[in-house]
Amino acid sequence: MIRTMTIRRFAATTALALMLGAALPALAQTPMPDPLDARDARRLDRMEQVVRELRSIVYQGRDTGKPVVVQPAETDYQIQELNRRLADLELALTRINGQLETTTFELDQARRRSETLQAENKALTERLQVLEQRTAEPPPPPPVSADPQEAFRGAKALIDAGDFDAAEQAFAAFLEQHGDSPRAAEAHYWLAKAQAVRNAHVEAAASYIESIRGWPKTNWAPDAVVELSRSLIALKRTSQACQTLAELSRRYPNAAAAVKSRAASARAQAKCAA
Repeated sequence: MIRTMTIRRFAATTALALMLGAALPALAQTPMPDPLDARDARRLDRMEQVVRELRSIVYQGRDTGKPVVVQPAETDYQIQELNRRLADLELALTRINGQLETTTFELDQARRRSETLQAENKALTERLQVLEQRTAEPPPPPPVSADPQEAFRGAKALIDAGDFDAAEQAFAAFLEQHGDSPRAAEAHYWLAKAQAVRNAHVEAAASYIESIRGWPKTNWAPDAVVELSRSLIALKRTSQACQTLAELSRRYPNAAAAVKSRAASARAQAKCAA
């Protein structure tokens, strides 16, 4: 049955080809009233191409006696179009791969920089923790000599060296062991100096008051009065600071010019009445 259908299809195809072949000369000789436009010309070319293909099929079937597979004339064009699209896709993929490689490289660089920064931050944090631990742990107080003069000189040497933390401890230890020493008032003065460095204004004011108790006639006493007023200003006790500065003029009229200059600055800061 399949062979019969194939023979019938082949016969129909042959008849159509012969009819078209016979009609072509007539079509070619028939005068056309109007010139063909571009679309009609393309259609005519396509019809001629189809006729040629049908002729080829007819002749091939007649010579071989085998059915022939017919392929559309546009197959080559479609294949070419597919090839072009595939080429465009390959170019697009190549471009995307290049962009991905660049992005991957940049991300890798950023990751490495981030790891470096994290390592540096960790090291810095560890160093800060060590420093905080050292700061939190009070250093052991220096040994105090049994000789008051020697103990005072040792504490004063720390002041001169700028080691105010150790000096504060040394003078506090001196006053604890030699509080009845003739130099106890001066020890309070230097203790107040060390306390003021770390802005311990309450302790400094108390130590300055102890140092000038009785208004001693010493070269450091006028400076102690001015520094007491500065500590009171820092504690926002301006009225007491002004009273202290008034006592300076009354108690130490012959104070050094540098001391008087600092006292005038303190008066202006506290807005003391003239």
